Amino acid sequence: VQLQASGGGLVQTGGSLRVSCEASGLTSTYTVAWFRQPPGKEREFVAAMHRNSGRSYYSDSVKGRFTISRDNARSMVSLQMNSLKPEDTAVYYCAASRTVIMSALSLINSYHYWGQGTLVTVSS
Repeated sequence: VQLQASGGGLVQTGGSLRVSCEASGLTSTYTVAWFRQPPGKEREFVAAMHRNSGRSYYSDSVKGRFTISRDNARSMVSLQMNSLKPEDTAVYYCAASRTVIMSALSLINSYHYWGQGTLVTVSS
């Protein structure tokens, strides 16, 4: 699987943005996720969609504002971000794995395939 993220940019506080990840070779057997790395901080979990159940999981900081989705036919994974805050400023990475287990969805080491990242900047 090869992942390529796009769609980042500059948006004002309260605005919306959609980042996408073109994932060649992606099938329904892969769990997909988004992580982000704020400036000067560690990479952190944002959202995931499990391969079997199709259920979505979110970090507390984005729950209710962000929505992860996938389109296997188009090999695309997206993250719709609404009500953006300055603290959402980060490089956003898409990730995928066939073997991640439910209890480890938020762990960086669970994912074997990563995109190159796309920068989202939220101005105050």
